[in-house]
Amino acid sequence: MIRAIIVEDDPMVAQINQHYLQAFDSIKVEGIFNNGKDALEYALSNKVDLIIVDLTMPVMGGTKLVEELRKAGVNSDIIVVTAANDVMSISEMLKYGIIDYLVKPFNNARFNQAIQKYLNKKNLLSEKNRFRQEDIDALLNMHLMPDNMARKGIQPATLEKIVSYLRNSDKTSHTCESLSSELSLSRVTIRRYLNYLVEINYLTNSIDYSTGGRPSIVYHLKNAQQNFDK
Repeated sequence: MIRAIIVEDDPMVAQINQHYLQAFDSIKVEGIFNNGKDALEYALSNKVDLIIVDLTMPVMGGTKLVEELRKAGVNSDIIVVTAANDVMSISEMLKYGIIDYLVKPFNNARFNQAIQKYLNKKNLLSEKNRFRQEDIDALLNMHLMPDNMARKGIQPATLEKIVSYLRNSDKTSHTCESLSSELSLSRVTIRRYLNYLVEINYLTNSIDYSTGGRPSIVYHLKNAQQNFDK
């Protein structure tokens, strides 16, 4: 389970952020803080995977919070949600390797894109011990994925549901028919998402001619087929 905290002094925005995060089954909101000082104390004594943070807050702002976290060696992934759209604020956050930067007001779709970008990065890093150049290219170009997802009708919450099942399944190969049954999604929907995962280099596919009838497309987890430790 991914442990997330929200650092936001506007209660309405904090509630919206929490609501959006709850669409992702693998993410649990462990705490909501209205200032950076309280969030810093929590993050220094608890494991936090993801931080959704505003920049302008009382007591301690988001910029100082992120600076102190990095000084302390806390490498939680960070998504900034703020009204600050000036060059200095953006440049400062980029230095700390943030996942995304959302300017208020934002909508659910844009928030979901940021979360899916985070999940894509997390999944890619957890699947491999060594990287090929194309894997590194995919990791460093995560910012290109959301627009591509939108054009292809990919919904982040549905994608996360499918990827979570694939990663936790005992099987390394799947068909649209088998996944449709397991996940209660139509075969057409499953096929669209599996083909997208092939495009972003998460899965490979092959054709099975041994079915005795119409050939079947089989999708394979890449880490199950290749040993990157060599």
